[in-house]
Amino acid sequence: MKQYSVAVVGIGVVGAKMLEVLRERKFPAKSYKVLATRARKEMIAGYEYEVVPASVEAFDGVDIAFFAGTEGAKGASQLYGWQAVAKGCIVIDNGDDYRMDPRVPLVVPEVNAEALRGHKGFISNPNCSTIQMVVALGALQKHARIKRVVVSTYQAVSGTGRPGIAELEQQLVDLREGRATKHETYPHQIAFNVIPQVSSLKTEFPGYYGEEIKMIKETRKILGDPDIQVSATCVRVPVFNAHSEAVNVQLDRKITAAEAREILRNYPGIVLMDDPAKSVYPTPLAISGRDEVFVGRIRDDSSAPNSLDLWVVSDNIRKGAATNAVQIAEKMMEMKLI
Repeated sequence: MKQYSVAVVGIGVVGAKMLEVLRERKFPAKSYKVLATRARKEMIAGYEYEVVPASVEAFDGVDIAFFAGTEGAKGASQLYGWQAVAKGCIVIDNGDDYRMDPRVPLVVPEVNAEALRGHKGFISNPNCSTIQMVVALGALQKHARIKRVVVSTYQAVSGTGRPGIAELEQQLVDLREGRATKHETYPHQIAFNVIPQVSSLKTEFPGYYGEEIKMIKETRKILGDPDIQVSATCVRVPVFNAHSEAVNVQLDRKITAAEAREILRNYPGIVLMDDPAKSVYPTPLAISGRDEVFVGRIRDDSSAPNSLDLWVVSDNIRKGAATNAVQIAEKMMEMKLI
């Protein structure tokens, strides 16, 4: 098997997980280079890495570069992405700088791997919330056209990286010890609270925060249908890891809940957990650390024709970021595109 020189740009929560996942999946790497904002050594999952400052020259000889989009590396692909491509490197970018760029495939391998054909050396990893939803929608789309999606998310603090995790941890300690809480990462206390704001307001869709707009636009691009109507409400919740979503989907023909269960049960990358009478459904605590998308609470929507309700849960750091990026590279190897 061909061996690749691999770089990971950014060594925050996602970058560290990328390195862990690459080793777990026995990715055929002949070497690893870790680039970040400052030089140091980092121990990650039992391996020590020499971290060097990112620069254009650092991509010399690199075959595949994973941009993590963390630790101040937001926008790193704007600085170095296309310059790395010019050096012959394949860039897989977890950041959102180029997701809607028509030159750049936006890929979830289980759903739209064919978008990788004809790539120009730069591939975008979708938003974590979008990834898990479109895996479930992609399974249904093979049997009926999707007309409309309404989604409400319950997003873990790990989606904000180490600062979000640390803020929730500290607030829990402060509350237990009777101290007033402080908040910097989020606009309100996150402990024992829910915050219906992820990112900032945008003028493109008045009243919608950035995360919600990502779900609207990315879903259409990945599923290849600009006419899908999408409405999203994204909510940060005091959960450490794994995002949950309540998804309502309207199709152009009737698919019963029973039929949907069989479709989803047999779709790659999905684990069905759907026995509500026995309280069997996915929860963030139960599935954190897994790479699949978990689906349950599948039911016919009695309020609208040809509609289904789904409960979708996935580890946002693994499948929602690191694992999906590694799977893109694996799929490119499988398709002989690298």
